[in-house]
Amino acid sequence: MQAIEKWTLCAVLGASLLAVGCTSIVKKIEQAFAIQPNYYTQTQTNYPIERQYTGMGKYAVQSQVFPSDDARFKTYKVWYPADIAQSTKPFPVIVSANGSGFAYQKYEPVLARLASWGFVVIGNDDGTSWSGLSSSQSLAKLDELNADKNSIFYKKLDTHNAGITGHSQGGVGAINGATEFANSRQFKSVHTASTTKLPLAQQLKWDYHINKISVPYFATAGMGGVDAGNGDDKKSGITPLSSMQENAKQINSQKLNVMARRKDADHGQMLYIGDGYMTAWFLYTLLNDANAGKAFVGVNPEIKHNQLWQDVQIKP
Repeated sequence: MQAIEKWTLCAVLGASLLAVGCTSIVKKIEQAFAIQPNYYTQTQTNYPIERQYTGMGKYAVQSQVFPSDDARFKTYKVWYPADIAQSTKPFPVIVSANGSGFAYQKYEPVLARLASWGFVVIGNDDGTSWSGLSSSQSLAKLDELNADKNSIFYKKLDTHNAGITGHSQGGVGAINGATEFANSRQFKSVHTASTTKLPLAQQLKWDYHINKISVPYFATAGMGGVDAGNGDDKKSGITPLSSMQENAKQINSQKLNVMARRKDADHGQMLYIGDGYMTAWFLYTLLNDANAGKAFVGVNPEIKHNQLWQDVQIKP
């Protein structure tokens, strides 16, 4: 994590927590970001849909690294089903937006696991993703690979059926990537985890306009003190409940809009602990997978009665 993220976290923790020492708190937060290759086997799940999509999918996964032409970051990395060359239909794509100073190298297992469910996933090593520019560039890179006759990805990518996901500052980047660029219209689904609340984002010059979201949107956050704060939402919490509720209210689209908070997680863990429902979300919204959709729609959506989650809101 870069210094700006560390001390931003300290600023939003609140005076009561600062009394025990910000350095020790930040160290614990950084440790929570250590993603192990089999991390998903340690994730508690309560219900069958969440459990099914928390694990690995049916596809073996390979990856390739590509150089960036932008001086702000060095590389892209793409994870994809190993049998992509034999596929007779293109795969939907997902772009990942990074948290502050948290390049793809620090959470590769998360992106590889997502690809195992039949997506082509791209990350980059941009440490300041809030503007959405590197996300837009990542999608453009996939367009380039899809048009390259010498590429294994030639005509194998459904880049106009794209999803975008982001954590923390990357949540801001995902919102901006899906709304502020010429190729934003290619994004058909958005997921964010622990998105920086708007007043704090504006203080950091990371503005976003969530009212521009016009596609299905799934927002998650943790119940721990770093995300939820200490009760004073103006002074503490990166993603307090009031912020999530206000963001949900600002979305005028009639597309599916879901928000939920995970009980046993805080800011760092939200990078990966909600992966089951994140995967189900993209399978439903990008591939119309009816089983995955049961997590969010129908007479009794699973996420609404899963005791690991609370403050679930589903619109329309």
